[in-house]
Amino acid sequence: MTDTISVRASNLTGAALDWAVAQAENVETSWRYGRELVKVHDRHGIELIESIRSVYAPSTNWAQGGPLIDKHRGGFQWNANMGGSDTCYWAGPGNTTRWHYGPTALVAFCRSLVESKLGSHVQVPKELMP
Repeated sequence: MTDTISVRASNLTGAALDWAVAQAENVETSWRYGRELVKVHDRHGIELIESIRSVYAPSTNWAQGGPLIDKHRGGFQWNANMGGSDTCYWAGPGNTTRWHYGPTALVAFCRSLVESKLGSHVQVPKELMP
């Protein structure tokens, strides 16, 4: 694995957020040939995904992030009065009071899920940071 950096869960975005969700959800990952690999259990067994950057993206893909909201009995809310476009949603798992803001419902939910399981600061690979 590469060097890591400590990032507040509330500031995670993109590949770093998706990686942190994988860690929080115990999605099996490994590092091979300079690429982070993810093993996802689907209906047919284990599918090896080549890179977390392009395929495992629960913070932007409703097919992956939506079931996490159901699994954790989470919720989200849009609020026009929250200010800028980077904070128009707030969301979180049903078993915690740690709800976070984000530009989309999935980003807000994923940030909250990561903090509820891993804490307010998360060690993520530097190369995944924007």
